[in-house]
Amino acid sequence: MEIRIKDNSVEIEGYVNAIERLSKPLNSRTGRFLERIKKGAFKRALERNKDVRILLNHNWRRDLGGTKEGNLELTEDNIGLRARAIITDKDVVEKARQGGLVGWSFGFEDRDVEESSEAGMLTRDVKDLDLYEVSLLDRTKTPAYEGTLVNVRSEDGTEKAIYYGEELLADIKLRDDSSTKEEETAPEEEQANNNPSQTQEDNEAVKDIDYSEVENIIDEMKGENYQ
Repeated sequence: MEIRIKDNSVEIEGYVNAIERLSKPLNSRTGRFLERIKKGAFKRALERNKDVRILLNHNWRRDLGGTKEGNLELTEDNIGLRARAIITDKDVVEKARQGGLVGWSFGFEDRDVEESSEAGMLTRDVKDLDLYEVSLLDRTKTPAYEGTLVNVRSEDGTEKAIYYGEELLADIKLRDDSSTKEEETAPEEEQANNNPSQTQEDNEAVKDIDYSEVENIIDEMKGENYQ
C-alpha cells in the first residue's frame, strides 16, 4: 500500500485482494472455510456496479466516497483488485499520517460459487460476485475478523448474505508531502547541518516509521496456501 499525504488529503493506492489464490481460513456462522476469488470476478462486478463505495472498517456511517464521485478508482489486473483513492476525511488523513492505516478488505455478495474441499476444509471458489464496497482498515481491525459473513435485510424484507473478503494487510510506503511535515522536519535538518558528525544514515533512522507488525504485501502475492 502506497500512502501519499498532502495538506488536506491523502492518496492511497494498493491491492484490495489477490485473485486465484487461497485465503487464510475464514469464519462464518456455519464454520471455517477457505476462499479464492477467480479471475474476472472483480472485472464483471465493476462493469455492473458504477458506484462502489470506499468505507473505513466496513462501516457505512464512515462512507469516504466512491467510484461515482471519482475519488475511488478500481481495476482488476493479473494480480488482483487494485484501488486508488483520494480521501479528504480529516480523521483518515490523520490516521495515515500516524501510520494507523494497515490494509484493505471488501464487502460483496455471491453470484456464482463452486464449493469443494482442500486441505480438509470447505473451499469456496468465487467465480462471480456483486461488489458493494472496499474498506480501508485501521489498527482496530487487526487481527482477522471474528466473522466474515453477515446477513443484511433489504427494504423488501428479504435477507441476503454479505461477505467480508479476507483482509489484505500491506507493507506501507508512506510519503508525507504536506507543508506541516516540511515545517516539522526543518529544525531536524537544520540541527543535522550544524552537527557534521551526524550521518545521513542517522537522519534516515529518525524519519523511519516502524511497520514491522504489518504483513508484507509481497508475501501475500506469492499465492501460498494456508493450512
